[in-house]
Amino acid sequence: MSFRLSGLDPAPFRHLYGLSDEDLAAEGARRYVVDTAPGFPDRVEMRDLLPGEHAILINHVHQPADTPYRASHAIFVREGAKAAWSEIDTIPHAIRIRPISLRAFDANHDMIDADLIDGRAIEPLIARFLADPAVAYLHAHYAKRGCYAARIDRA
Repeated sequence: MSFRLSGLDPAPFRHLYGLSDEDLAAEGARRYVVDTAPGFPDRVEMRDLLPGEHAILINHVHQPADTPYRASHAIFVREGAKAAWSEIDTIPHAIRIRPISLRAFDANHDMIDADLIDGRAIEPLIARFLADPAVAYLHAHYAKRGCYAARIDRA
């Protein structure tokens, strides 16, 4: 089954680009100068940032539905990211190299299944979850820190 993996729309983060550290703090955000790779996975472009690039760490509501599964967590966004990554049947390297918690949600935004998987072997789990007609979409999370990584839909 074909799937589309999508990064986040950069529009809600653009107002943070270029702010002073003090203004970022007032927004609940922090700027980091990337000093190691991998280590700062951008949620817009779906790649690990390179040393010297700037990352903004901010809390992001990745599950906004008014259910017990409503959730937010810290994410990195590359300062200046312009376009969301979106590909069919492709797993970006930033997901491929990490353990992933894959979570299946129904149309009511309730989690109906979940599993842990090595990112190098994620496609069969995506296929299994999406084969269930009750599954509306998937969320991938970086398992070690629990951060939201990406959304996966049927293509």
